[in-house]
Amino acid sequence: MSSLKSYSVNANGIRQHVVEAGDGPPVILLHGFPETGYAWRFQIPVLAERYRVIVPDLRGYGETEKPATGYDKRNMALDIRELMRELDIPKVALVGHDRGARVATRFAKDFAPLLDRLVVMDNVPTRVVSRELDAKIAQAYWFFLFHLVPDLPEALIAGREHIWLRHFFSDWCHDPQTITGEAFDTYVKAYQAPGAVRGAMADYRANATDVAQDQEDADSKISVPTMSLWGADFQAVGKLFDMPKVWAEMADDLETHAIEQCGHLPQEEQPEQVNALLLKFLAPWKG
Repeated sequence: MSSLKSYSVNANGIRQHVVEAGDGPPVILLHGFPETGYAWRFQIPVLAERYRVIVPDLRGYGETEKPATGYDKRNMALDIRELMRELDIPKVALVGHDRGARVATRFAKDFAPLLDRLVVMDNVPTRVVSRELDAKIAQAYWFFLFHLVPDLPEALIAGREHIWLRHFFSDWCHDPQTITGEAFDTYVKAYQAPGAVRGAMADYRANATDVAQDQEDADSKISVPTMSLWGADFQAVGKLFDMPKVWAEMADDLETHAIEQCGHLPQEEQPEQVNALLLKFLAPWKG
């Protein structure tokens, strides 16, 4: 594998931190919450044998800038579009997990000609969560609602980032010990950085705008081949929603996979299965 490059690019008005490896057709990996681009550490070396793998930290996360505004998914998709422009990438395959899948889905709608194929991991689209929200779903998505409260989460989490993150990593993984040691410490350090918790909260607080954007073009389906995969054992996604049905509403050219013995973080919990699925799905992408 070619060595890992780490650099920053100014695109769409913010400084974006990027890790890159490999040569070939470009593939961009977009992380979710409560993570950073570090979430893709098991995918980067495998994919980099065939592809130019580009892993940005999303707006507000990791080493990327954390401005006060601009977290609606249309603008976060524009972050990726402008990053591509700066890196001279005309077309891409996009892989998004969780929040990154929301950005990737909006990219697929707004910049369809720039996309060859799309992978969405353990994600129920924003407007579907909004539409289906009832007491049972609200219980599973309590954090969605908590993170919308202005300022309070930041105040409660400050100095207790490890407690907050330990809850999610334990509760959301099939094996509660999946994210421990160096991996856990890496995430804690990322969220202890000034503005990091507020950046993640701002991503959630764009929810009303995101829903409105999604409803505008709800009838237009994603036009590229799409693969949706999820952890079969995660109570807030695979166990709560009929995922093949949910994503059939989003895309016609669709394949779906439930990953067994897996919660919310397939790329970290079952990396070998995920890597095999990614390599097979991405194979037709020749740049």
